[in-house]
Amino acid sequence: MSTKTQAKPLFAATLTPHRSLTPAGKRVVIGLVAALALVPGLVFYLAGAWPVVGFMGLDVLAIWAALTISMRGGKAYEVITLWPTALELKKVDAKGGEEVLNFTPKAVKFLVDRDYNERVTALWLKADSKKVPLGAFLSADEKLSLSKVFGTALRKSRV
Repeated sequence: MSTKTQAKPLFAATLTPHRSLTPAGKRVVIGLVAALALVPGLVFYLAGAWPVVGFMGLDVLAIWAALTISMRGGKAYEVITLWPTALELKKVDAKGGEEVLNFTPKAVKFLVDRDYNERVTALWLKADSKKVPLGAFLSADEKLSLSKVFGTALRKSRV
């Protein structure tokens, strides 16, 4: 497929997960949690219950690990590009592994799952027996916006 030689795509978007905490913010949160754990830790230590201090340290370590894993997941993204004759979905996971999927716009189905309140819960690209999630990390509002814009572009490409 010669997508790079074609002029301008009909639709192009890079989908990224939202992460409100920056690396500097993570350090501040961990510092505050450690400082807050230090006060009762000292009280327990002075009262002779020194093993409690170790468990409080494990709590701080667990919070650090959870924030680190969450921030690492924020490195994943998807790039969706639609040309008149081709649809390309590039998925990059948090570790940098890439998967490029190619579809024919006329053969692909764009599926939108909704819950009982009509909120968009999932977006899918389906071609033949392959069903691929699209923007699974997006919020319901972001999925709704993407479904409208991408759905319109996909319909226009079929004309």
